[in-house]
Amino acid sequence: MKLRPLADRVVVKRIEEEEVKKGGIIIPDTAKEKPQKGEIIAVGPGRLDEKGNRVPLEVKVGDKVLFSKYGGTEVKLGDEEYLVMREDDILCIVEG
Repeated sequence: MKLRPLADRVVVKRIEEEEVKKGGIIIPDTAKEKPQKGEIIAVGPGRLDEKGNRVPLEVKVGDKVLFSKYGGTEVKLGDEEYLVMREDDILCIVEG
């Protein structure tokens, strides 16, 4: 099964950050926040403007992005979890 987003939506897979333990304190998984960094897996064709012209998205497949904390809808496909969100929920592209 494959996800194909519509309009200005994108599919993002969260990128887990490396776990850093300071002072030997181990934080349980239930207390950890989910990462706000991800990789674009699929993009929609873009939204339509007032005149009916297609406005392409600024992000592309493979881009690493930071997104808003509560943005998107979680979707589980097989063993993988993805987020489907609007391009507006993406804060920036991570370069380098």
